[in-house]
Amino acid sequence: MTSILVTGGTGTLGRPTVEHLRAAGHEVRVLSRRSGPGLITGDLNTGTGIAPAVEGVDTIVHLATGLGRRDVQQARNLLQATPPTTPVVVMSIVGIDRIPLPYYRAKLEVERLVAESGTPYTILRATQFHDLLDRIFCLKLPVIFAPSITLQPIAVEDVAVRLTELAAEPPHNGRVPDIGGPEQRRVPDLARAWASARGSRRPVVPLRVPGKTFRAYASGAALVDRPSYGRITFEEHVA
Repeated sequence: MTSILVTGGTGTLGRPTVEHLRAAGHEVRVLSRRSGPGLITGDLNTGTGIAPAVEGVDTIVHLATGLGRRDVQQARNLLQATPPTTPVVVMSIVGIDRIPLPYYRAKLEVERLVAESGTPYTILRATQFHDLLDRIFCLKLPVIFAPSITLQPIAVEDVAVRLTELAAEPPHNGRVPDIGGPEQRRVPDLARAWASARGSRRPVVPLRVPGKTFRAYASGAALVDRPSYGRITFEEHVA
């Protein structure tokens, strides 16, 4: 039985990942700033409690996110506390090297820190989660603004399956193939599917905005140019 520490294990992706890891027979520790059953207390922002949290584990699955520059500090604190022979599986995002968002620049810096740390590692990039679109479309506005771009959203359950596979494999010491959802869809179409499933009568307003970020998305920078990994469609998610 493999002992695995999951950071961000109480989050949107963390919860299904922990479930899949345990179902696969692994002993799972969930790092949290809180204390409670099944949790091991530690703060990635300060580094407090991280050394005892990683002690004795066979693999670390790093899913925590600080939403910006805190991502970098969290990764740095984790790597400093991690024994040099303990593999780390890191979750990242498709297109972060091509889409000029500050959050993506921080994610790219995390990848660089991990690659240069000397720690055995595996980096997995995935497309946007169904849950992200769900939250955007839920915004309390009179209309649903939908960028006129194509995305390839993926279910967190599908990503959790892939992370469980990677946690059981030897470290790849690099990026594994990116994964995306089963369909490449225009965001206005996804918004209409969401509105229909939720019974919303708000009109969908396709949106184009100037700037490099929109152009990068419009060029397909957030898509996966290979057979998709995900199986759950957006309609199945919202249903």
